[in-house]
Amino acid sequence: QVQLVESGGGLVQAGGSLRLSCAASGRTFSSYAMGWFRQAPGKEREFVVARSGGNTYYADSVKGRFTISRDNAKNTVYLQMNSLKPEDTAVYYCAAGIGPVTPQHRAVRPCEYDYWGQGTQVTVSS
Repeated sequence: QVQLVESGGGLVQAGGSLRLSCAASGRTFSSYAMGWFRQAPGKEREFVVARSGGNTYYADSVKGRFTISRDNAKNTVYLQMNSLKPEDTAVYYCAAGIGPVTPQHRAVRPCEYDYWGQGTQVTVSS
């Protein structure tokens, strides 16, 4: 069983930055595909970014502003969010896939991931 715990959410003004962290349990963290999704009130869960093996996929809405990274020694994946906009406001979820999640048409689907964190709220004020 894998447990994911997100942190780093909060309230920020438009144009600001936040870094989300997702700490994972499990001895094989380095082999997991990792992704970030978000869900705004009244909307479906939306793909943000994923990294699987040597592949990284970004949603068009965040390309150039968000960056995913991982530290396998710390079993942690990060989401650096810059130039935040009010439309980025959502609960952000970390997800882990036991197997590879490629190509992109698979990485964007929540059903491809096996484990989920509880979410962290990001609010961007205008």
